[in-house]
Amino acid sequence: MSEKLIEPKLQAELRATTRITDVETDEVRELVLYIDDPAFRFRQGQSIGIVVPGKDEFGSTNHKRRYSIVKGSESSSEDGIELTILVRRCFFIDDFNGEQYPGRASNYLCDAKVGDSISITGPYKSPFKIPSNKSANILMIGTGTGIAPFRSFIETIYKEKGGWDGQVRLFYGAKTGLDLLYMNDKNNDLVNYYQEETFQAFNALTNRALSGEEKALENSLNNNIQEAWNLIQQPDTYVYISGLDNIAPALDTVMIDAADTQESWQLLKQKMKDEGRWSKLLYS
Repeated sequence: MSEKLIEPKLQAELRATTRITDVETDEVRELVLYIDDPAFRFRQGQSIGIVVPGKDEFGSTNHKRRYSIVKGSESSSEDGIELTILVRRCFFIDDFNGEQYPGRASNYLCDAKVGDSISITGPYKSPFKIPSNKSANILMIGTGTGIAPFRSFIETIYKEKGGWDGQVRLFYGAKTGLDLLYMNDKNNDLVNYYQEETFQAFNALTNRALSGEEKALENSLNNNIQEAWNLIQQPDTYVYISGLDNIAPALDTVMIDAADTQESWQLLKQKMKDEGRWSKLLYS
């Protein structure tokens, strides 16, 4: 998410930067930031804004991109706080001239060195709130680094909450097998939860060379549509969506087919929104 309005900033020191995917796939890094400000407080699952210095090729100086806080802790030896974010090195194609340009924020962060000072804003509230009832079902739908808030979400419900009684499902799409971030993460964070009886993850790839992650997500849902549709109809199911903004229409496409009509799906989705059981964190 890029925004023109820049809020008051804090300085964070980059304490560590580690590539968590193999060299054969897209570069995803785990960055540890240290904030030496006793007033700065956050909760896991919230996000911070990264302010990129300098002007871009269009002369714009105000560039900010939000990243979800994957994990963090107060330092025991200092007064500051450490937090971790995931960053995927991104590029985009100019629709007019066909040229490829590096994403400003992602490349700035992936190129940053330990000891660098990075301007941040926030923290910002997470749209993903854990249900108060541990028997509620949780349905997570995402692509790419949209997995970041889900990693901390899953860790919270199984570690801090002492387990979860409801069904927890993750539907995730990627362009290739090497892009399956949660499977190719060298830290294997989510693998730790496969032994949980209530947790299951479903992934799928796109079957078209030029298709994006949203098509892969459609495949993930379509391949397991009965599982997803049965859960989504239950009155105690909470839906969380995270990733690029093009996954929202992809989700609608699959669910309209499951509901038989667009009107039926829109009514069900609106009911979940009205009851506070529908949350999303999308970026362009």
